[in-house]
Amino acid sequence: MQIFKFGGASVKDAEGVRNLANVLKSVGYDNTLIIVSAMGKTTNAMEKVISNYFNAKHELHSSLQEVKKHHNNILLDLFDNETHAVFENIDNLFQEIVQFFDHNKSPNYNFVYDQVIGFGELISTSIISHYLNTIGLTNSWLDVRNLIKTDDYYRNAKVNWNQTQELISEHVNGSKLNITQGFLGSNANNFTTTLGREGSDYTAAIFAFCLNAKSVTIWKDVPGVLNADPRYFENAELLSCISYTEAIELSYYGASVIHPKTLQPLQRKEIPLLVKSFLNPLNEGTRVGKGLKLTPKVPCYILKQDQILIALSSLDFSYIVEDNIRHIFGLLHDYKMKVSMIQNSAISFSVCIENNYNNLERLLLHLKAKYKVKSYEAVKLYTIRHYDDAAVKGLEKGKQILLKQITPDIMQIITK
Repeated sequence: MQIFKFGGASVKDAEGVRNLANVLKSVGYDNTLIIVSAMGKTTNAMEKVISNYFNAKHELHSSLQEVKKHHNNILLDLFDNETHAVFENIDNLFQEIVQFFDHNKSPNYNFVYDQVIGFGELISTSIISHYLNTIGLTNSWLDVRNLIKTDDYYRNAKVNWNQTQELISEHVNGSKLNITQGFLGSNANNFTTTLGREGSDYTAAIFAFCLNAKSVTIWKDVPGVLNADPRYFENAELLSCISYTEAIELSYYGASVIHPKTLQPLQRKEIPLLVKSFLNPLNEGTRVGKGLKLTPKVPCYILKQDQILIALSSLDFSYIVEDNIRHIFGLLHDYKMKVSMIQNSAISFSVCIENNYNNLERLLLHLKAKYKVKSYEAVKLYTIRHYDDAAVKGLEKGKQILLKQITPDIMQIITK
């Protein structure tokens, strides 16, 4: 089988859905599983709905109606007959959301988030499946929650590989065109879980691993993997070949084209990953595989925004030693902080983190009981892999540098 993953940008409107069909026709769709994200900015819109459920219930209905209106416009553009079964299908999904809000008793934000956010994927794949069937691309719609089983870690669930392997092997017919959702799974109690933001790429890798796929193709609105995000860096270049190791390094430091968890299952079975443009599907794009050399060998730039830099020092000028570091990392784990960079000296310890679960105030309060603490919010972390002098000078120019770290292959700076 071949696995195709289409992100939200590729299916943001009716024209995007039609283009997805054209991509399938141009590159072939036999023995293919398609994984699709929510349409356009739907995930952001659904996050607003969830926020209103907790903080502004008077706006809940209107925010959900905005999401429904957007998808209804896509439906009206794609389907001539409003009696088509897809209209009832999508209406039922929106009714499920309302019913969940009406009956939910849990105050747990992360639980509610996972039960609601995935409707974006369920809706998008339902629309696309109906459309493909209508134009003669017969396919089977699969509910990924029945196939990928996870633990109970809402918003960043871990896969139960043995159970998932068994379910996918049993229920996915590799001789057909199949379509399912990215990002989602379910736990032992059949509550919906999510695999982390941007987890649809990871979903593709999970299916590829379990189905022994011949390849995974991620369809993007860029030509392939670039050496820099063109939104933030000028003159970005296409990387035509990357090894698994190089891609894992880039994703670890925050390169946004490939999800960090995507590569490990592919590497274990040496399944090639292709990153291609859905606007120019016949172009080569980028190939990620075993033993490939970085081509061309150029500096690779990565930017992480909205980071938090915490600088700690001991209250009595004693050394920051192993016990202190163990204590600090224990707190970072307890408060679910994602660590992007660390640096320590004899009496200080600095850590750059992402506050994904809004636990920063509680973390700082806990740290201040034992350390002197300075924190800098909304800082930027820049990374250059395979840097040279020109790349470093160009990046540092005009920036206020709070922290700098250099190794033979990596240069990082944190700036305001």
